[in-house]
Amino acid sequence: MSNDSITIEEGVAFGRGGGRDLKCDIYSPATRNGTGVLVLYGGGWRMGERSRVRDACLSLARRGFVAVAGEYRLTPESPWPAQIHDVKANIRWIRANAARLGIDPARIAAEGHSAGAHLTLLAAGTPGLPEFEGDGGNAGVSSELAAAVGIYPPTVFQATEQKISGSVPADALMGKAATEALARAAGPLAYASAAFPPTFLLHGSNDRVVPVSASLRMFEALSDARAHVEMHIYPGLPHGFARIPSMQDQVQGEIADFLRRTVAAPDAFRAEMAELAAQMAATRTPQAVPAG
Repeated sequence: MSNDSITIEEGVAFGRGGGRDLKCDIYSPATRNGTGVLVLYGGGWRMGERSRVRDACLSLARRGFVAVAGEYRLTPESPWPAQIHDVKANIRWIRANAARLGIDPARIAAEGHSAGAHLTLLAAGTPGLPEFEGDGGNAGVSSELAAAVGIYPPTVFQATEQKISGSVPADALMGKAATEALARAAGPLAYASAAFPPTFLLHGSNDRVVPVSASLRMFEALSDARAHVEMHIYPGLPHGFARIPSMQDQVQGEIADFLRRTVAAPDAFRAEMAELAAQMAATRTPQAVPAG
């Protein structure tokens, strides 16, 4: 199947989980920039499917990225941490199949929406962490990400009635098994460090599902750690705004630009910045005054 010179492979098995194949859809542009992007859907960890991110994948592919719409088991099928195990298995599969996909194995990023954003940021902060790696396939292959994009991401969980700034209830992910220790370990905020890959956070200020403070706290923690982090807060927009037809291309355009600067073409961007700096320096240089 093709769409505007984009080849789409549907239902490609990338690993195993819960006694079944886990599958993804691959969106490959005719002209590729060497970067692969795993795209993860939302749905509160209990619902959703990879077709939800079809438009996002098409938008990335039109900009030269190989986009992979990933699958992860939902909580009614398999309890936490099966979801992050599946995401890590998908990252490992993409890296192991980089030549087949036409990408650089060092240039693999992930974009997640809502629950998928939580999984994206958690994967970004925990490469190689044994309890989150699982055994879904391609053991020994790195699950490291070159960049992460979180669209209205849950970043911190609370397991008690005591309110934590920016948090969502841990039982939404873990059910009755939720404890304070498990809730903290599942939150990407706990892994903010200088080693975190370049990260872009997008959130609406009127989000009533995941508070905007979830992104603000993640931004502050990564900034304090001296990691590369960017954020766009959209005034007045609710949860799910990235799926509004009139917003989709703008949002994906911002994401593509971030990925271009940090993963796909960082050297070209640095050259542009150097040229700009030279131009600005030239305008500040005092002109010689002719001798009178």
